[in-house]
Amino acid sequence: MKTGNRKLQEEKVFKDPVHRYIHVRDELIWDLIGTKEFQRLRRIRQLGTTFLTFHGAEHTRFNHSLGVYEIMRRIIEVFEGKPHWQENERLLCLSAALLHDIGHGPFSHSFEKVFQTDHEWWTRKIIAGDTEVNQVLRRMGEDFPQKVADVIEKTYPNKLVISMISSQIDADRMDYLQRDAFYTGVSYGHFDMERILRVMRPTEDQVVIKNTGMHAVEDYIMSRYQMYWQVYFHPVTRSAEVILSKILQRVKALQESGYSFKQHPYHFQGFFKGELPLEEYLQLDEAVILYYFQMWQQEEDRILRDLCQRFMNRRLFKYVEFDQNFVMNDWMKLQELFRKTGVDPEYYLVIDSSSDLPYDFYRPGEEEEERMPIHLLMPDKKLRELSRESDIVEAISGKKRTDHKLYYPKEWLDTPGNEHEKKQIRDILQVQEGKREIE
Repeated sequence: MKTGNRKLQEEKVFKDPVHRYIHVRDELIWDLIGTKEFQRLRRIRQLGTTFLTFHGAEHTRFNHSLGVYEIMRRIIEVFEGKPHWQENERLLCLSAALLHDIGHGPFSHSFEKVFQTDHEWWTRKIIAGDTEVNQVLRRMGEDFPQKVADVIEKTYPNKLVISMISSQIDADRMDYLQRDAFYTGVSYGHFDMERILRVMRPTEDQVVIKNTGMHAVEDYIMSRYQMYWQVYFHPVTRSAEVILSKILQRVKALQESGYSFKQHPYHFQGFFKGELPLEEYLQLDEAVILYYFQMWQQEEDRILRDLCQRFMNRRLFKYVEFDQNFVMNDWMKLQELFRKTGVDPEYYLVIDSSSDLPYDFYRPGEEEEERMPIHLLMPDKKLRELSRESDIVEAISGKKRTDHKLYYPKEWLDTPGNEHEKKQIRDILQVQEGKREIE
């Protein structure tokens, strides 16, 4: 068995549309990329159902993971020789950057909600378990896989290392903002990363930014804010996410009720039992899930059949925005009206709040251990929190914005039958639409 790390005889280069080139000089990194667990990320999209909204958003977690590695490599180049940077942690940082998303499953966040699982837990299992990734990492020492897992889990003792991959301005966010903007075709996610990299400095606890780079960081913060609302929370994407979640919820309910599937959900059995072996989890990718959705379009169960047809053919739910008064006054009535027309509100009347998404923008001081604010390194060598120096960042800091939407199959309201109930449903929904327009 190989031990340690060697420099490759010849540098390997990936051509990348975002960073132009991704450079690999270490045998350890090259071999990690070649593992079957890492190659599986080619079959999992970075943005889940967003491809149904922005047709270019077909990029994968494989692309993104390589991008995070490349940014980490470039940050380390800037840090070399500076106080607080320890050269012996270089490979640890590069490995953690490359592997930070390796536990993601297909349509990750929908799966996690319905089946109460967690991609970070799977990431630890893959790094520590009987995997090719673990075998490669152990060349650096028996404790090296655990160190990599600790960095990703944010429990590693050196907080500087953690902040390079998980903080308010880190390698992960700098890649996904630019990559997601590139592949969705929007202009919001662009910022001057070259400038930010040049002004990053290591300290004992975190990466800080020289005060001369403040405007580049402002640009980054605004890019993140815009991407949050224009891409990650796009209502059409959320509609597809709602239908995807309801398909999984229906499959789970049918399994529990003893329903006889034409296409039995073999790959879901571990989730149903609550004991999914790692080997079976690693067999799941989006091609497998979409195969089931394709086949379930012929199922006897009307709800499962319809939801799968909607997802596969992009016949998504429409939505209205609503306020909290709606939940108190009209929500129960609307559910009852749906039931009277023979439509199950459990699957066809869905409240979705955007703030539930795992993306967030800069809010210093909240959940301090996870959201350490960005600090500027001033000419007198003291640190100043960014929003105290930047009027732009101060204007959006701490302002939580939540959108509530109600998703439903609008075209069904125009079909014959149950005219009285459908008119009442339309009236309630139109009142909500009218309120939002007045606001």
